[in-house]
Amino acid sequence: MLELNKSGTDPVDAGRLLPTQRTGLDAATAERVPLRPYLITGAVLCGLYFLYSYLQYSRFGSPSWDLGIFEQEVRAYADLRAPIVDIKGPGYLILGDHFSPIVALLAPLYWLWPSAESLLFAQAAFLALGAVVVGRTTQQLLGGRSGLCVTVAYGLSWGIQEAVKSDFHEIAFAVPLLALVCRALLLRRWTAALLWSLPLVLVKEDLGATVAVVGFLLFVYGRRLQGTLLAAFGVAAFVVTLMVLIPAASSAGTYDYWQKIDKNGEQDVSMLDSVLGVLNSSTKIEMLVFLIGITAFMALRSPLTLLIVPTLGWRLLSQDSNHWGMVWHYSAILMPVLFLAMADGVRRSRASDRPWLASYAKTVVPVSVAIAVAMTQHLPLRDLLRPDSYSTDARTEAAREALKAIPAGARVETDITLMAHLTSDRTVYWIGGAPGTAPDIVAINLDFGWSRPIQDPVAYAEQLHPEARYRLKHRGGSFVVMERTTPEPAEVPGVRED
Repeated sequence: MLELNKSGTDPVDAGRLLPTQRTGLDAATAERVPLRPYLITGAVLCGLYFLYSYLQYSRFGSPSWDLGIFEQEVRAYADLRAPIVDIKGPGYLILGDHFSPIVALLAPLYWLWPSAESLLFAQAAFLALGAVVVGRTTQQLLGGRSGLCVTVAYGLSWGIQEAVKSDFHEIAFAVPLLALVCRALLLRRWTAALLWSLPLVLVKEDLGATVAVVGFLLFVYGRRLQGTLLAAFGVAAFVVTLMVLIPAASSAGTYDYWQKIDKNGEQDVSMLDSVLGVLNSSTKIEMLVFLIGITAFMALRSPLTLLIVPTLGWRLLSQDSNHWGMVWHYSAILMPVLFLAMADGVRRSRASDRPWLASYAKTVVPVSVAIAVAMTQHLPLRDLLRPDSYSTDARTEAAREALKAIPAGARVETDITLMAHLTSDRTVYWIGGAPGTAPDIVAINLDFGWSRPIQDPVAYAEQLHPEARYRLKHRGGSFVVMERTTPEPAEVPGVRED
């Protein structure tokens, strides 16, 4: 279990003891751990992540609308505008959905590379940077070849691979930041831990609670003033963001995602029922087992594991099954915490007076690598070994032809398939989510997975926009492009006057 002060000494004295002293490595040895092997390994991982993302993007395989949403947000920042995301609704201010102003830091990259691909590359780089930090810190703590082994285990972990598959999300910023926070805590660099924690509140609204836990750990390790101030800051940021900032930016005047906890479909769920139901699904239990299991359960020996509690808390309370399992991007920010907690657990266990534990600690790192490699055969990166991942099929060619039929600068209403390929130079709406706009183009993939098959695409477009008339402009494979034949409305909801 978690051991905040294994030796039984005063927390202040424990906080002054360098981890390198406990393992027989002196501080100079720890600092001499070379950076180059980790940078090379990180570059390889970055290449693998980006290659997968690029292939998925180029084959029109985006799994959700998120990549298009984030490109519209970054494009707005790059144009020095408010982050309006029309995919969420005409004129929708995205800070009223999730509070992630840190995404604005991608604007300079977007100036150089105005495409959704730039976001995919940025995410690949951030995830790989987390691997560099995790691996090198492990080497400093444990010595031997443990660092590079853990870099591989972390880099292939299911949480990271699923984040790569899910296209870009703002949590990519949190991965290296949390790795740096955990590194600083393990190396007893208290001020660095505090400073690396602060930007987390700009990544996503729930991470203020994680910052508060960092403050708690600082307090336990003896840095009571710093810990108290940081915990208070984290709690204040969490409350202010959810209760003030997001509602102020939202047209509804509230934080919409409370409904994920207190509603199951149309049915109201009490907080007590949500709490009692945190482990009411085999999917939730499976996720928890695999979260700790990828570290051979050694992460439980470290107090760093407390940092995963806030994120797991809201996910287990949520009524949305997408939050429970091992897919999507939600577990990526837990990976650097768990793997560095594993390294800390091994370090603590090596000095254990229980022979079986000290012996087990010697096997944990290779076991974690074996688990990661074995699981990869069922995870996204396995597709990089399949020749058909690099071929162009008829569906891809049809999608490319549909894109050519959509003029630059047009206002387009579309589904997920084409969305992220249009957001760099068109105004893009979600299909059915822009009433009254009479977009210039309605482009749909008939095989998208509609609840009812679309028999007459033109009639469907005019059903969405009875104020306009459309004609078929292009049809190829399952892709249909229709253009408006009537004049543009004098006032289009959400459209900004330039």
